[in-house]
Amino acid sequence: MTAPETGTTPPPTPPTTTRPATPSPHSAGAPRPPLVGLARSLEGEARLDGAVDALRPVADALVADDARRDLLLGRQLGHAVHPLLTDAPIGAWASAVLLDLVGGEESRAAAQRLVGIGVLAAVPTAVTGLAEWAHLGRRDARVGVAHAAGNSLALGLFAASWLARRRGRHASGVVLGLAGAGAVGASGFLGAHLAVARNVSSRDAAFAESLPPDQRVGRDRAGDAVVA
Repeated sequence: MTAPETGTTPPPTPPTTTRPATPSPHSAGAPRPPLVGLARSLEGEARLDGAVDALRPVADALVADDARRDLLLGRQLGHAVHPLLTDAPIGAWASAVLLDLVGGEESRAAAQRLVGIGVLAAVPTAVTGLAEWAHLGRRDARVGVAHAAGNSLALGLFAASWLARRRGRHASGVVLGLAGAGAVGASGFLGAHLAVARNVSSRDAAFAESLPPDQRVGRDRAGDAVVA
């Protein structure tokens, strides 16, 4: 490399600009959303331990058989099947509520059928949810119990809604359906907290890197399912 000629100056370096970092909403001590506090309080609610301990043997028996466990955890999908199945009852019930609100009298029969379909679809959804719950630690299991209680309430309300409609009490069926939709929404918040914030869904060992090592549960065998 040769030295630059005398009297010449290198071209000026263009100024660099940096995008200011977006501050975290909590970096300045801003209060956390109330629902965050609710979810955290449920995680630490020791009064739920009695329900957790009562349900644990049922869940353990459900996943005791390897073939049944793999089926209920979605082994062939590579990840939990439970979130996929939740779309069926929620979709059917949401559609029924919409028909109740805007469909008019001619949509009553369709709304009743949708309510019934949602009730039937809720059964396998609940079973797969219990299989996922079987592997949770105590903090997450407490939230799972509250989630299951909300789902059970929703199922009971929609079942009652279907019966009321079948007996010709359409207005009562609509009210029960709206109450059931509220229970589904509250329970869905807790389910999303477990799946997203707590990252508890089961997955294939190929995706185990998405979990911290101390959260990985499963047989040390290539391709085996990994459970948070």
